[in-house]
Amino acid sequence: MNSKKAVFYTSLAISLGIISIGVFMPKQLETFSNSSLHFIYNNLGWFILGSVFIFFAFCMYMGLSKFGHIRLGDDSDRPEYKTATWIGMLFSSSIGISLVFWGVAEPVSYYIDPPFGKASSEESAKLAMQFVYLHWGVSAWACYALVGVSLAFFQFRKKLPSSLSSVFYPLIGDKIRGPIGKAIDVIVILSIVIGIATSLGFGTLQVNSGMNFLWGLPVNMNTQAIIIIVVTFIYVASTVSGLQGAMKHLSNLNMLLAFALLGFVLFLGPTQTIFKIFFQGVGDYAQNFVSMSFRTEPYSDGSWIASWTLFYFGWWIAWAPLVGSFVARISKGRTIKEFMMGAVFIPVLGSFLWFAVMGGSAIHIIQNMGETALATAVSTDVTSALFKFFEYFPMSAFLSILAMVLVLVFFITSANSAVFVLGMISENGNPLPSHPTKIIWGIVIAAISVVLIMTGGLSGLQSSLVAAAVPLAVLMLIMCYSTYKGLQGELRLSPQKKNIETEEKMKVHEKQAL
Repeated sequence: MNSKKAVFYTSLAISLGIISIGVFMPKQLETFSNSSLHFIYNNLGWFILGSVFIFFAFCMYMGLSKFGHIRLGDDSDRPEYKTATWIGMLFSSSIGISLVFWGVAEPVSYYIDPPFGKASSEESAKLAMQFVYLHWGVSAWACYALVGVSLAFFQFRKKLPSSLSSVFYPLIGDKIRGPIGKAIDVIVILSIVIGIATSLGFGTLQVNSGMNFLWGLPVNMNTQAIIIIVVTFIYVASTVSGLQGAMKHLSNLNMLLAFALLGFVLFLGPTQTIFKIFFQGVGDYAQNFVSMSFRTEPYSDGSWIASWTLFYFGWWIAWAPLVGSFVARISKGRTIKEFMMGAVFIPVLGSFLWFAVMGGSAIHIIQNMGETALATAVSTDVTSALFKFFEYFPMSAFLSILAMVLVLVFFITSANSAVFVLGMISENGNPLPSHPTKIIWGIVIAAISVVLIMTGGLSGLQSSLVAAAVPLAVLMLIMCYSTYKGLQGELRLSPQKKNIETEEKMKVHEKQAL
């Protein structure tokens, strides 16, 4: 086998194997997936929670310590994208599609089934926003930022290939180009494929529910397969237009659509209540951040934490190589401090506002207005929650269509970044991967998404994500140590670089004087 293609062929073969098992042995795949999930929840939940907290602490240390002034690139490099565009691309390539899916469903689910205390009460309403903010707060973005800053440092500062195996150079040296490095890249590729396929699955289920709600189209595999085929054709076609063109314009379009939907609900909904919910939620989250981050429920069955917190933390870990690799690609020229402040905290505020507007309004409608039918609808089918919510607003059909378009565009941008990153890693860090490689991965993502829906719907999607998170969490913990060693080495080199530059300038001046 051509060693230059080893990562591509190995990861493609494993992906095709997963697809084949799903097609020919769907029940066995579903059973294995569920048993793996059960084992992880019961035995490794503490490990996932602890790992995510370590990632956040390490990111804060990098940004606020002596490492913060180090630039992700040469000292003369400056950011390629304006900060607003950079944040928009970061947001669009990561959790945008998930915000639309869970914006109403998750807070209402916690309201009617809280982690503790009385259900459907004022207490559960506060807890709902508090735990939503935990799941979508700094813990999530720290996973992305860790991978992003590590890869950007070694790629742009140390001039290593743009593959995650490069991050381990301080530990294994040139072995990153051998079997160990290739094994790391294969694990990363598989996590990206499963992560993006899962998001496509969630988005497909929601769009199918919206079409059923608006036009009566059936909710079944045939409809969902057609949706996936159409979306796949669009994102595969758009990805060949290149990063500068399609991604930038689609990210900007995403932001415009998201702000339009957010503004509509904010100003036509309970505006004052929304702002109260936002500030109350942020305060409760900040006050209880540490205790919630380590909540394992050892004296009960832990089913709530398993179904929600571990699922979300596993999701962020599984998505970290994808989002981190893409964010690294668009962050050349920024300092580590600038990167951390922008990549960890600014998107969090956007997520918090989104949930306050969507989820907070939904809880207000149920708790304060007595419209319990909305709670019943959410508990019956989370994929239709957003569309049921829009029934309480004018122009509900228009809002539903806008939401579906937003889901599709969010997915196209996410898939664009995914196939781009997959292409880079498959071609040993090639910053401009070939179109055939990107097209192949685009098709594989769609096929795995269909298989995951076939073998268990939402539960199957959740199981695959959490299972992929465990080996990645181990890699990311090692990544923390490797990045620390790399940054320490960079600080030791800095005085030498300055001395060399000073000597060169003195030589130039001496020549000019002569």
